[in-house]
Amino acid sequence: MSNESKPATQVTIEKLRNGRWGFILKRGSVVYPAQGQFASQMEAVAAGQAVLKSLEKKR
Repeated sequence: MSNESKPATQVTIEKLRNGRWGFILKRGSVVYPAQGQFASQMEAVAAGQAVLKSLEKKR
C-alpha cells in the first residue's frame, strides 16, 4: 500500500461543553469522538500528538 492510498489522519483540539479540553481524531472519513478531559489546551495538544504519532508508527 503506497502512502498516497493511506487515509489522512488529523487531530483537532476543541473546548468541551464542561470547559475542559479534548481532541477529536479523524482518519479518512471516520471520525472518533472527543477524547480526554484535559485541564489545559496544551495537555490536549500533547495527548493528541502522542496518539497521532502512535498511529503513524503502526502503519
